[in-house]
Amino acid sequence: MTRPPLQAVLFDMDGTLVDTERLWWEAVQHVATGLGRPLTEADQPEVLGRPVEHTADWLARLTATPSVRLGERLHGEFADRVRTGVVPRPGALDLLDALARDDVPTALVTASPRSVADTVLAALGADRFRVSVTADDTARTKPEPDPYLAACAALGVDPARCVAVEDTATGVSSAEAAGCAVVAVPSLAPIDAAPGRTVVASLEEVTPDRLRGLVGPRLRVLSWNLWLGGARVDDHRAKQLKVVLETGADVVGLQETAHTAAAELADALGWHHHQAGENLGVISRHPIVARLGDPDVGFYGAAGVRIAVGRHEVDVWTAHLHYTPYGPYEADFDGLPAAGLIAHEEVRLGQMRETLRRIAEAGRPGVPVVLTGDFNCPSHLDRTDVAWPVTRAAEEAGLRDSYRKVHPDPVRSPGATWSPVHPVHEDDPDRPEPQDRIDYVLYGPGLDVVDSRTVVTGVPRAWPDVAGNDWPSDHAAVLTTFALPGPAGAGAG
Repeated sequence: MTRPPLQAVLFDMDGTLVDTERLWWEAVQHVATGLGRPLTEADQPEVLGRPVEHTADWLARLTATPSVRLGERLHGEFADRVRTGVVPRPGALDLLDALARDDVPTALVTASPRSVADTVLAALGADRFRVSVTADDTARTKPEPDPYLAACAALGVDPARCVAVEDTATGVSSAEAAGCAVVAVPSLAPIDAAPGRTVVASLEEVTPDRLRGLVGPRLRVLSWNLWLGGARVDDHRAKQLKVVLETGADVVGLQETAHTAAAELADALGWHHHQAGENLGVISRHPIVARLGDPDVGFYGAAGVRIAVGRHEVDVWTAHLHYTPYGPYEADFDGLPAAGLIAHEEVRLGQMRETLRRIAEAGRPGVPVVLTGDFNCPSHLDRTDVAWPVTRAAEEAGLRDSYRKVHPDPVRSPGATWSPVHPVHEDDPDRPEPQDRIDYVLYGPGLDVVDSRTVVTGVPRAWPDVAGNDWPSDHAAVLTTFALPGPAGAGAG
């Protein structure tokens, strides 16, 4: 099982490489306002990522204005703004230069007309792209797959071995319909993450290595505390299955399984499973070739499995550490200083050290390790005023934090997992509940992180009115996508 090469990277233009999506919105807004129909946020699907002709026809219907005339006006307003206001998006030129150094072909794929694209190409440097495809070059443009298929054909590459970089839902639909992996960098409208789609805040987060990981063999790992097996929520088992399927997870580290959840979920999915004690479990679409850890593990502790992913093996562990005393309460409610908070982590620290010992004892050279779990404590990478010892112990043992690998700024991306159903403290509604990241997917050498995010379905109602929630837990889950190494044993670290 080898990693297919990254054959090409295909870039949208407006809003992705250059800050023209806003210019296009301003141009349409200017024309629409002049016709007595100012735009609202609800109009974005008819404007963003759309060719001039589509938006002109749409606006013509709304304002009883000939579409040909509108198209000319929209094109003129946009072209004027492009000539004077093209600004590369943060990280765009650096990424293009890095791909050029690695000799990875790039293409420009845009729904804008050739005249606008050529203006932008002149500003960026036309020699940065081997191919450019515009709205003038295909019979159908985005959201149809034609532009991306045309770019791949011109480059002589397989769409499945290419990554498209887009900023709108329209463009994402086009690229995915063509069979490309997608990196979405939303500009004006949000885009949801999905299997085969990675969402980032900026191109500054994207590197050639990360793009290579998107077209290689991948392993999606979900860490999820089921909250007493899910019993607090109606129809919880069906809702749990829906989450697993919609996230595209390949293996799930479970906590609070209530004896039977791992077996029942695996049976319904046709997957493999390991139920460890009453509380811990792992389910996997890939075969389990070994069960690891203490066979008599209690409610708290850790358990693991070795799974076979093609010719690769990966050890996946799940851990649940004791919930009390809870550091965020002591910090936020009691004002306990750092030394006291650290001292009160001794029980969890002991459980983590025991987990790390068992991981080391069970490990094999060249077999990567993933540790999922509800640690019931913050990370030293988040609340940096306290050297939280549990996560530090894991880091010192060589395990890295996949969420913080992708989202290094805890202020910008807090990644809270506790709690989507407790905005206020359960016993004192006058106290806001501390929102902390206490659920993790950690990993060792031999794996590259492609993406990591928290997962919550819908907008859960707060405790105690939770029975009808779509989300059947009191924790957010954590989903991390790993790129597996190339030839077995040749991990990227």
